[in-house]
Order: sequence, then structure tokens, then C-alpha cells
Amino acid sequence: MNLQHLPEPGSRIGVAVSGGADSTALFLLLQELGRYELCIVHVNHGLRGAESDADEAFCQRLAERFSVSFHVTRVKHGDSGVNLEEDAREARLAFFRNLVDQGTVDCVATAHTRDDQAETVLFRFLRGAHCTGLAGILPVYAEGWLVRPLLDTPREELIAYLQNRGERWREDASNRDLEFRRNRIRHELLPQLKRDWNPELVRTLAQAAQLAREDEEFWKSYTDQIASAIFVTKGNSRVIEASNLLSQPVAVARRLVRWVLERTQANTRQTEYKHVEAVLALARLAEGHGRVILPGADVMRSFEWLRFAPWQPEADGGIDRLAARNVEVPMRVPGEATAPDGSGVRVTVAAADARCGNDTVKASDGLICVEEAEFDHIVLRSWKPGDRYRPLGSAEPLKIKTLFQEWRIPLWDRATWPIITIGNQIVWAREFGPAHERAASGRDWESRAGTTGTTTRLLRIERNV
Repeated sequence: MNLQHLPEPGSRIGVAVSGGADSTALFLLLQELGRYELCIVHVNHGLRGAESDADEAFCQRLAERFSVSFHVTRVKHGDSGVNLEEDAREARLAFFRNLVDQGTVDCVATAHTRDDQAETVLFRFLRGAHCTGLAGILPVYAEGWLVRPLLDTPREELIAYLQNRGERWREDASNRDLEFRRNRIRHELLPQLKRDWNPELVRTLAQAAQLAREDEEFWKSYTDQIASAIFVTKGNSRVIEASNLLSQPVAVARRLVRWVLERTQANTRQTEYKHVEAVLALARLAEGHGRVILPGADVMRSFEWLRFAPWQPEADGGIDRLAARNVEVPMRVPGEATAPDGSGVRVTVAAADARCGNDTVKASDGLICVEEAEFDHIVLRSWKPGDRYRPLGSAEPLKIKTLFQEWRIPLWDRATWPIITIGNQIVWAREFGPAHERAASGRDWESRAGTTGTTTRLLRIERNV
């Protein structure tokens, strides 16, 4: 029997044994190889009462028979509304990963077979999976912490192997419970399709998964390169210009959407074709704002931008957080503080010959005139509704909300937009620059500063993203 995707000889492998035929055969096959330091790992889900405990006892006896260590965890599944199959799967993976992270084993081997692969591909096809999903069960997880040596082995070969050895195994009655969708595929749909359409359907579906997986390996590398160039990371979210997404061929655009959803804590196992198309439809909006909520992800359109963020209903997606609008931070001179949007703002005393727009001061940062007596009253805070001031170059005071519209500032950036005040006066705002009555450059500064010894100082404001 050809075991594949195994680690280097001498590795410590935790064999995931449920007590069933497949996992029992996997342990015995690896034991026969004699190349690895083995142990048995078992998850008792407790779903079948005494039967579950009997499965655990069987696995422990198997470990004792071959003098290998036995690691078990007992999981209690509550009535949380989560799909039980998915909940159990996540519990197993968490246990396996923890054993690897603790250094107990180098990797965990599971006994997924060719039949499991075929069932998975058919299940995902019926659910409307993307090409990535049709790649089925991966033979090796990222970084190699979980491997599946039997993925190209038919289940019937494992049964025959155990029978020839005279080995016993446990039968899980829940594997025949037709309330579970996978069981209906295994016991009803697949047998019918094999009988009426293709006797070799299991092999055909497994081959389709391999082809899809090989294609996806190419697409992953290709998509990574494009995504790194057109997505901008902002905290726990990523932002992209809609035109950058739509300029790609549709096959690439769909993969870019999936790429970013995977990195915004979206539940990609539930992300379907309709979800990806909803994002692309949002990108195609001619103008204005829009929003779609996906499994675990919040996607918003504002002007020409799309933002992908984890879904946080209690915070309204981070768009209008009142707490963010109440942030006020006293500024020291010289000194630096963290603005509500996470950027750093630095205030220093500038030389009298400093100029806006030169190599050291951006025009959108600025130079302002401040009396020394005002140094203790400089505050960095977030924008609030009703805020207005006269930016340098403007003929009249403007609401900052109006400036947001004119400068096409996305909705998600507004609540934490940093401004600097002295008393009740706004003297600077991010991007919009210094207030007209406080701005200083060239002769303007000289006329304000007066002669040597004046208490008026020129302050330099710089923002670090």
C-alpha cells in the first residue's frame, strides 16, 4: 500500500485514531514502516454516550499494545446552533494543532481516504463551491503540521488489509445516520451515481480534485503577487480601489476577492459563489456607497474604495463609533501622540525659516503660529459632527464633513479623523492642513513672529502613518 506525503524518517507523528477501520489501518501501516516515533491521539466527542467511551478505550488499548503514548481530549458540544459536523471538525483540528504547538508531536496524520475525497468534492460541488473548494481535502496542511497519507487509497483496500491481519475495529453507528448530509452522499447518492453513470466515479472525483489542486497552486502564487500590489492594509482591514479589482480578468478578480476574505477572518468554508459575485457587484457600482455582509466579513464601498473587514455588528463595522469620536489626547511641545486613527502626530518647534511644501514639511502637515502660553492647551482629538474651520487657501470656513465629500474620504476613515485644537479653535486637520489664521510660511511668518524675543513660536506638525 502506497503511503504518501509522509514527513522525514524519525519524525514524531501523532496518528489520529477514532477506532474506525481507516484510522486503525493507518496506525498499523505506519507501525509496520518502523520509521517514525508514533503516538495515538483521540478525540472523544461524547455524542454516543457509552459507545464513545468504548471507542476511547479501544484506542487506548491499541496504544498500550504497541507501547506508544496516548493523548485524548473530551469535547462537550453545546447547543450553540453551529453545524455539528463543522463544530466537531474544528474541535479535532484545534486539539491536533495544540499537540504540535506544544512540541508533543511534529505533525498529526489523519486517515482520510480516496472515498472521503470523492465525497467531499461531490458535497462541495452540490453546495456551489469555487474551484478552490473543488480541490477537496488537501494532502498536507500549510507548514506540514497535518498530513493525510491515505488520500489516494480506497477504503476497501484498508478493510481488506485489516481482515488479512485479523484485526478488529470499531463501527460508529452515527456514520449511517442519514440526517447527516455527508452520510446521505456516502450511502445513497454516490452508490446511485456509480451504479447508473460511472462505476469508477470515486477515482474520477479524486482525480478532478488533484487537477483542481494543481491549478490552484499556480493561481495562489499568481494571486499573491497581484494582491500584494493592489491591497492596502489598514489595521485589521484591507482596502482596494474598485477600479483595480475590476481591471483584472474576472477569473483573477474572483480569486482576489477570496484572497482578501481569507485574510479578514471570513469563514471561507461558507463563502460561496454568490458571496464573491455580491462583492464584484459592489465594486461595479457607478458611485456612492454600499455594503454587503458575508460569513465573518464586512465589505463596504465608499466612493471608489472597497474595504474588507471582520464583521463586528456591535461596532457597526467601525464606521461610526461614538467612542472614537470622544478621543482627546493632550499634546506636549515638543512631543508625539497617537491619533484616533492609529497614526502618529508629532509637534516640534520649527526654525524661523521653515517652509511648507519643502523637503521636510508636507503641505498637508503644516506650520502653525502658536503663543508659548498656548502650549499647554494643544489637544489632538477626533473629528466631531459640526466641526468647521478655514483651511489655508480657503476663502471661508468649511465644515469638515464638507471637506470629507470634496476630498472623497471613505466613510470608514471619518470617525477617527485626527484634528488639533487650541481651546475651541481647530488649528490643523489631517490632509486638509493648517488653519488659515494660524498658518505660517515665509514673510507671513516673519510678520507674525515679529522681532527676536517674541512669545510667538512656529510649530511644525507632522503625521506618521
